[in-house]
Amino acid sequence: MIMNGKKGVILGVANSKSIAYGIAKQCAEQGAQIAFTYLNESLKKRVEPIAAEFGSENLVYPCDVSNPQEIKDLMVSLEKDMGKIDFIVHSIAFAPKDGLTGRFYDIPKASFDIAMDVSVYSLIEVVRELKPIMSDNCSVLTLSYYGGVKYIPNYNLMGVAKAALEMTTKYLAEDLGVDGIRVNAISAGPIKTLAAAGIGEFRFMLKWNEAHSPLKRNITTTDVGNSGMYLLSDLSSGVTGEVHYVDGGYNIMGMPAVSFNEEGKQTIAWDGNK
Repeated sequence: MIMNGKKGVILGVANSKSIAYGIAKQCAEQGAQIAFTYLNESLKKRVEPIAAEFGSENLVYPCDVSNPQEIKDLMVSLEKDMGKIDFIVHSIAFAPKDGLTGRFYDIPKASFDIAMDVSVYSLIEVVRELKPIMSDNCSVLTLSYYGGVKYIPNYNLMGVAKAALEMTTKYLAEDLGVDGIRVNAISAGPIKTLAAAGIGEFRFMLKWNEAHSPLKRNITTTDVGNSGMYLLSDLSSGVTGEVHYVDGGYNIMGMPAVSFNEEGKQTIAWDGNK
């Protein structure tokens, strides 16, 4: 198995529909031992059954990344229970509701600061605090979205946060490369997750991506999980600083595909009412 003997931690699993769950599943199937974190007691009840599914019921830890002490405590717990770790998955993002609605220039500074702290700086802090227990060829993976590169309706503040996250990935990759540590990001297409529920008109977004991506389908958590497993394993030993798209090819499209009607006139190959 590709990840036999590998040990790592996944931060941000919310439920069995989350992207982080898809990554955990594919890594576990390839032999990885995985620890999980939870934000609060409410989410702990969701994470514990997932950890048990992968034989990690004794590897579940609290970690609110907005609390620096909890990240430090996580390192101590991981070192005690697992020793060195070989991978980290950072699947954490948050923006207050007023950062995802209304006009962009009305976003309060306090909301901007919260989004950047939780969604971006947390990656830096997690890497810094866990670095003492990282193996010589540790792989770090975070999750982005196309809204950090191009304008996406209703994504607003999270788009700015994802842009910052992608550049953070590149700077960390250069900084940690000398230590043998790789840092990459996956930019996944839209998936029905708990986080996606906060984005307005998300069903329309799914239809649009399905119609206009080259593969003509929406992606699944298994699609992302397979790519995540690759980036966390030794198969990608020469890859770092990359933003790997798993979106059915949507990111390559410059405009919607067109077709011709019986009169020979061009028509957009999608009906939003379908």
